[in-house]
Amino acid sequence: MPFINIKVTDTGVTKEQKRLLIEGATKLVVDVLGKNPETTHVVIEEIALENWGHNGKQTI
Repeated sequence: MPFINIKVTDTGVTKEQKRLLIEGATKLVVDVLGKNPETTHVVIEEIALENWGHNGKQTI
């Protein structure tokens, strides 16, 4: 049972974009790993920009 966790910043990701992410991630594990889409779970976590950083620095 694949579990896919996608983390994005909370900067206006639309419901449609989330739907496409879930659809695309599911298709990827079906195509690459031969997994059953009915048992594939996808969770999208939206992270506040103040809680996101890279290159040793906070995003905002």
